[in-house]
Amino acid sequence: MKRARGDGGGDVGEAKGGVDMTEGEDRQETDEEEDEEALIERSRQRRRQILAKHGKGADDGGRADHDRGDTEHRDALEAPDAPDAPAPAPAPPPPQSSDEDDMFADTPEDAEEHPGAKFKPTSAKGLADNYDDAEGYYNFQVGEVLGGRYEVFATHGKGVFSSVLRARDLRSTDGGGRDAGTSGGAPEAAALPEVVAPPAHPQLAVAVKVIRANDTMFKAGQMEKVILNKLSQADPQNKMHCIRMLDSFEYRSHLCLVFEAMDMNLRDLTKKYGRGIGLHISAVRTYATQMLIALDHMKTCGVVHADIKPDNILVNESRSAIKICDFGSAMFSGDNTITPYLVSRFYRAPEVILGLPYDHPLDMWSVGCVIYELFTGQILFPGRTNNEMLKFMMDVKGAFPKKMVKKAEFGFKHFADDQGEKFCFEEQDLLTKQMVSRTIEGVKVDAEKSLGRRCASSSSAERKQVAHLVDLLERVLTLDPDKRITPAEALDHPFIAHEANVNTNKAPKPPRPTFSSRPRASVLRQKT
Repeated sequence: MKRARGDGGGDVGEAKGGVDMTEGEDRQETDEEEDEEALIERSRQRRRQILAKHGKGADDGGRADHDRGDTEHRDALEAPDAPDAPAPAPAPPPPQSSDEDDMFADTPEDAEEHPGAKFKPTSAKGLADNYDDAEGYYNFQVGEVLGGRYEVFATHGKGVFSSVLRARDLRSTDGGGRDAGTSGGAPEAAALPEVVAPPAHPQLAVAVKVIRANDTMFKAGQMEKVILNKLSQADPQNKMHCIRMLDSFEYRSHLCLVFEAMDMNLRDLTKKYGRGIGLHISAVRTYATQMLIALDHMKTCGVVHADIKPDNILVNESRSAIKICDFGSAMFSGDNTITPYLVSRFYRAPEVILGLPYDHPLDMWSVGCVIYELFTGQILFPGRTNNEMLKFMMDVKGAFPKKMVKKAEFGFKHFADDQGEKFCFEEQDLLTKQMVSRTIEGVKVDAEKSLGRRCASSSSAERKQVAHLVDLLERVLTLDPDKRITPAEALDHPFIAHEANVNTNKAPKPPRPTFSSRPRASVLRQKT
């Protein structure tokens, strides 16, 4: 259907997409004193009537509204007719209250069936300027093409620094997320074409991390790019279990990082398969081995992750491999500031809470907490405050070394002396509900809360392996970071080396983990 300008009001007709003159409907001359907004609205209504009369679908009508005043891409975006489809009212970027465009309205699985997923990619110029919400998160649309290349079909949710979208790479040609021959540099958004022709082969699924529109977070995103590139360059064969960044670009004032797609995180996997008591010990060994390989790789590259937890460890679809992700809090070794709130609280190392210098051992502590959680299905140190975290740590590991308390910048907040013998435990009074402090002297290990009791297995076949696991956890969770086991040493531990001993003379591919609800003595005890 060809379009032409009307006889009168030609400027308005051009700005709003034109009126179909083949139907013989000439635009009437407008009075100079008539309200401009009323004229524009009548033009829109007339166009909708014509589109509905000729059976144009919602995609065509929507695109006509997006591309008004810009004839640059009309021929390239010509869409097929969709009979019997009424044309919806055109609108700027969708309202937040609409379920159709709410990023949390559907799960990723539901989003595949979302009507919006069938939308044709539209030109970026057709959208209005209000792209972000009040907190700086990007308001995406299902079917939108980011950077002229990545078509959004669902969301993974959002965190403090960014939102993560699921998308298809419309230009994937080599199965790796880049065009063949791409050097790996971040393409500029302006250099990408506005319209992308769909490829003739299956499109690669990717995850796009869209950093919030905030100067501080933008700089943190740039640092994350540097760290990810360093880890990737040192791992050309992609065997070190750190998430791979495939691409990066800027889009509407947001830094976007593109990653290989994974299936779910370890927290969700443990809930799904652990059934409240954790995973089978063979699965724990496989995942622990891969986490330690990743830590050893990061240490070699001088990178401290500083936020390892089950949520930031992703599993592939076959459940055979994990990758550590979310390097938004990562830093290079030595480039750190003393703060008691680094790392998510349940996985926070004691040196961080006490205000001591920290380095790679803090990631080792976090991995130890994750390994315990995989095996038992329970959080090891579920403290509500830093003070309670220290109490739980001492219940399991005993008193802190005197030198740690003496050098601790925040030691005075938790100890009544500089020897670590008088711990000031803050707890809530059961009657007044107020926080009160009581001094605990002579801190000792609580036998009921020891790792040996918590990890005890009723299966005779598992007992030797569980004993090795407990020994590894004791070494990984050493209170003194200077004496904590390193990733390289942990990889030689009998618990980890068990698999290699079975398959001598070759490094086997990690087997697919088995998940079972085997009985364990610790399940019979009340949760702490």
